[in-house]
Amino acid sequence: MPEVGFYHLLHWPLERALPKLLEKALERGHRAIVLAGSKERVDDLNTVLWTYEERAWLPHGAAGDGPPGDQPVYLTAEDENPNGADVLVAVDGCQPTSTDGFARIIDMFDGRNEDMVAAARTRWRGYLDQGFELTYWQQTENGGWEKKT
Repeated sequence: MPEVGFYHLLHWPLERALPKLLEKALERGHRAIVLAGSKERVDDLNTVLWTYEERAWLPHGAAGDGPPGDQPVYLTAEDENPNGADVLVAVDGCQPTSTDGFARIIDMFDGRNEDMVAAARTRWRGYLDQGFELTYWQQTENGGWEKKT
């Protein structure tokens, strides 16, 4: 059963925090899926991951960008794992229907939006009821993460 980490965005928007988190996953030898709320959101994040920093390069793709298995980070609005990822990053309030094959699930939510916070609490309780190991991370002012208890 994968560990589920909730990442509470407070200071940086998702578009700035997600690339850094994905960089760390790749540095540690992981492959990742980003599960977004719509195809339009996937397209927006695809662009963000190419342009978030002038000198950064984060290998990734989405449908239409070549074979999914060639993508270390794959963006999708579908509940799928075509690149054999072991890390799933859920954004936009998404929750996978299956956690099979993942070592870690990261649930990133906007802490400045009360509806998103309430929805994250509901997902937390759902994961807890299913017996998942949960961690909670709060974003620091410099964009880092502090584990809370």
